[in-house]
Amino acid sequence: MENSSNCIPLSTMKESEKGQTVCIFGTGDFGQSLGFKMLQCGYNVVFGSRNPQSSSLIPKGAKILSHEEAAKESSIIIIAIHREHYNFLVDLREQLQGKVLVDVSNNLKKNQYPESNAEYLAGMVPGAKVVKAFNTVSAWALQSGTLDASRQVFICGDDVKAKNMVMDIARSLGLTPLDQGSLLSANEGENYPLQLFPMWRLPMYICAGFTILIFFYGVLTEVIYPYVKNKENTLYLTVITIPNRVFPIVSLILLALVYLPGIIAAIIQLYRGTKYRRFPDWLDKWMLCRKQLGLVALAYAFLHVIYTLVIPIRYYVRWWSDQYTINQVKSNNTYPFLSHYAWLSDSYVALGILGFFFYILLGITSLPSVSNAVNWREFRFVQSKLGYLTLLLCTAHTLVYGGDRFIYGYAYKWFLPPAFVISLIIPCAVLVMKFILVVPCLDSRITKIRQGWERNVKCSAELDIKK
Repeated sequence: MENSSNCIPLSTMKESEKGQTVCIFGTGDFGQSLGFKMLQCGYNVVFGSRNPQSSSLIPKGAKILSHEEAAKESSIIIIAIHREHYNFLVDLREQLQGKVLVDVSNNLKKNQYPESNAEYLAGMVPGAKVVKAFNTVSAWALQSGTLDASRQVFICGDDVKAKNMVMDIARSLGLTPLDQGSLLSANEGENYPLQLFPMWRLPMYICAGFTILIFFYGVLTEVIYPYVKNKENTLYLTVITIPNRVFPIVSLILLALVYLPGIIAAIIQLYRGTKYRRFPDWLDKWMLCRKQLGLVALAYAFLHVIYTLVIPIRYYVRWWSDQYTINQVKSNNTYPFLSHYAWLSDSYVALGILGFFFYILLGITSLPSVSNAVNWREFRFVQSKLGYLTLLLCTAHTLVYGGDRFIYGYAYKWFLPPAFVISLIIPCAVLVMKFILVVPCLDSRITKIRQGWERNVKCSAELDIKK
């Protein structure tokens, strides 16, 4: 185990905490890691084990005794064992009377039992003061110095004094305790470590759905169509060409979906004339996952950039370039330089570079370490004003890419529009609606509503005045 410098020095600890003895029931990975961390931070640690003679894995400097003997050594006992093995505590009720029992256990799945493990423990040992804590911290995090992602400790319990004692221990270990209330909230705290990216599920489903649809659309128009019409085998396009159409299209759509719920919310507020009514549940969920949608969109934009950079080294591209040159030699004819296409090409690339730059800026400002360093107005300016600028640049990038292919029939295979045309539907709709909403008469009304103005209240006040 590594040494850690995250402990609060003993000189800054309360007098009552210096040399305090803490008992730990359980000599597993978590119990050992927590005991080692406490020893580093100046605590005396006593382990309780059913087989104290055979337990040789405890940290150096700690004592190991039987459960009964260890319980007498400290007023704080950390229960670092699984719920299935709590039964032996019934025989220790007398020794545990008035003690603070810290339950650190987790289950294998959410809501596995009718009551939380902490409530079950409190019912098993009614004379003890049960506190739920440390279940959100892993043994690895304790060993590696409690990394930032694992610093928060949810603490709940019915006894305020017992909670404060556990919170003092958490602080001395370099952790950040968060008081979650009474023991009734322990179930929520126990479910928290079992969550698997809860805020990412909807964005990933949306992303996967659009990715699959656009990919098969590309296969239909780029692979199946040439084979049916000309018996031409273009299956190799599914490796780079079609994915490099999918990534920017899905990225642009997801970026538009980040700002679409805000526009829908503004329209609903305008229609209702108040902000004091809940949005529909689907809109609430959509708005809560906008950050995750934006980050997935940024990841797809990165993939688009990487795939685009490898285009010059592709065999198909090199072969096509050679054939282009050979055809000019054979025909003894040099194809003229067209400034119109040069303008389109350079504008397309420039808009893509600028859009990607602001894309990255949006992603950076969404990081907690960065967002915490800016005030609310600065964060709103970046995420809203620069966000719409990013959407505008990326949409313009796609429009310029399309160029005159919007009007040429060869681009519409089986009367189906090119994939880039599909990618423009949602972004253009979002930009048009936003342009309408920033018209002064509508923008001022939305601002008034969000500041607390209500249309019905005003009408009622006017009627009262007339009476």
